[in-house]
Amino acid sequence: MGVKHAREYKEILQELTEAIGSIGDGYLFFEMEEEEWTQMEAGERHDVLEALADDVFYGLGEDPVIKVGGGLVAYRAKHHCIEVSIDGKESRIIRLV
Repeated sequence: MGVKHAREYKEILQELTEAIGSIGDGYLFFEMEEEEWTQMEAGERHDVLEALADDVFYGLGEDPVIKVGGGLVAYRAKHHCIEVSIDGKESRIIRLV
């Protein structure tokens, strides 16, 4: 199926990376310990989050909801967006058009 989008993928990926980075324990997706995550340099963490965002984007084409740590990433095809639920209280919306 795939996630349909009309915006530049680079822009979507940048916003998705930032939103996923707001999930405090998103590193759990990689089965990392908090200590491993905090020992990484900021640039390394960004690269890991960008790779995660890329994987999640394409994964949403198969499964419209993916758990990332304590958060959820959901593809809302009807609304042409991806919703990142940070902690049950805060959500970020990434527009696809």
